[in-house]
Amino acid sequence: MKLQSHTITQGRDRAPARAMLKGIGFTDDDLAKPIIGVANTWIETMPCNYNLRELAVKVKEGIRAAGGTPMEFNTIAISDGVTMGTEGMKTSLVSREVIADSIELLVRGHMFDGVVALVACDKTIPGAAMAMLRLNIPGVILYGGSILPGRHHGRDISIQDVFEAVGANAAGRMTDQELREIEDHACPGAGACGGQFTANTMATVMELIGLAPMGTAAVPQVDARKDEVARRCGRIVMDAVRNNLRARDVCTRAAFDNAIAGVAATGGSTNAVLHLLAMAREAEVPLSIDDFDGIEARTPVFVDLKPSGQFMAADVDKAGGIGVIAQRLLEGKLADGATLTVTGRTFAEEAADAVETPGQEVIRPLGQALKPRGGIAILRGSLAPEGCVIKLSGHDKKVHRGPARVFEREEDAMQAVTHGRIQAGDVVIIRYEGPRGGPGMREMLGVTGAIVGAGLSDSVALVTDGRFSGATHGFMIAHVSPEAANGGPIAAVAEGDAITIDAERGAIDLEIDPQELGRRLARWQAPAPRYKTGVFAKYCALVSSASEGAVTRPSQN
Repeated sequence: MKLQSHTITQGRDRAPARAMLKGIGFTDDDLAKPIIGVANTWIETMPCNYNLRELAVKVKEGIRAAGGTPMEFNTIAISDGVTMGTEGMKTSLVSREVIADSIELLVRGHMFDGVVALVACDKTIPGAAMAMLRLNIPGVILYGGSILPGRHHGRDISIQDVFEAVGANAAGRMTDQELREIEDHACPGAGACGGQFTANTMATVMELIGLAPMGTAAVPQVDARKDEVARRCGRIVMDAVRNNLRARDVCTRAAFDNAIAGVAATGGSTNAVLHLLAMAREAEVPLSIDDFDGIEARTPVFVDLKPSGQFMAADVDKAGGIGVIAQRLLEGKLADGATLTVTGRTFAEEAADAVETPGQEVIRPLGQALKPRGGIAILRGSLAPEGCVIKLSGHDKKVHRGPARVFEREEDAMQAVTHGRIQAGDVVIIRYEGPRGGPGMREMLGVTGAIVGAGLSDSVALVTDGRFSGATHGFMIAHVSPEAANGGPIAAVAEGDAITIDAERGAIDLEIDPQELGRRLARWQAPAPRYKTGVFAKYCALVSSASEGAVTRPSQN
């Protein structure tokens, strides 16, 4: 093997480097082996990543047993669930770039020969994948795993139920005591949010795109089997180093299509659109927002998961794992079985190892699909010339027309919902929450949960240049591009304007005369930046449109 780590560790001139590493216990024998970076997103601010410190120990055992030398390092993680509905939520999408940048810097600086990234909460997963694709070195994604369901009055619950309970309580449909009981029981231990929300959607993506070994992601975080999953990932990265199997060898365009099909089949999070576009950019794979629509249109929803279905993410594990989903995709000719995975085997070979649990009801036969098409669609029109994303799973509604109720930030819309000022038929517009305008493109689970809790999910539409949580359901449209802060048409919407959303036609339109729209936009002035220094100011200067994945890039020219 030709090891880039030897640039750091071998030869006479590297004696000072070896001296420092020997100071923390490494030996000459350790430093002669492949050095594997173990990128850990452990943090004590959420249940999602809480057990990753212990899992990293098992990953390192696997690396050592396979003949490598692990070196662990940390990066950050922001909890979407904890920060939701506050100014702190603006940090979440920004953290994806910081995670990718920090892993890239560590690996470039220390010239590791491979990486295992331990991930869990939403942005850690694509952030780690983006770094691996930038670096194009052997790498494995290890998802920490889902939380187990909470229990309340004999049914499974998750954090989604807490957000919706807030809305129900505000609407007088739930007592304070019941809200507290749901709060106390929704999160029973460590693990990422328990439905097919963004974390579990992206964990599914990582197995189907090939960066995570099949059979690893669905195992819950507190399950004793996770230790052996972690050791296995340590062994697999060593095989990848020996075989010089790199991230871009795995993440081809066909692999991206497989991943999008998995998002469609599971009714997954709209955030997958942003993250897969960002990953494709790092992999230098051509992928546009419109490419999602064709794959979603031909792929039925056949996995019955919350927020739109019955079951929790942990139930996928009980059903046989994500490999069973892969088998269904292959059966329906909805995936390419020839794509390569990080194990060196093909998608089809990995899927063949999955064993479906007899009688399971989570992953349905294709002939018993829940929906004939995937749960996400791309809309375009006078309100979103560059496109936007609608989540279709969880409801049958396709068309809505109503008056705009315009809010300049999420908090104002939340107050209107919880104080009963939103009526059936309204189109709630929340703007200046996009990548640059927010900044950071906040998720709107607080507002969408409150709308559901108030009993308005079937009669109210919400349109924003911000994002939604994977737990969001209802008639909700996000990622409107261009965003308001860039002078997009959403900036020109006035209170009471008629808005038409037609998912069947793929259209979203502001029903005013085009000349009037032009006059309004000509009068529009960009708002002053909310942050003039620090990380947000840097992000605003570099971030691209949501239609391009909200990636940062050196120049907008």
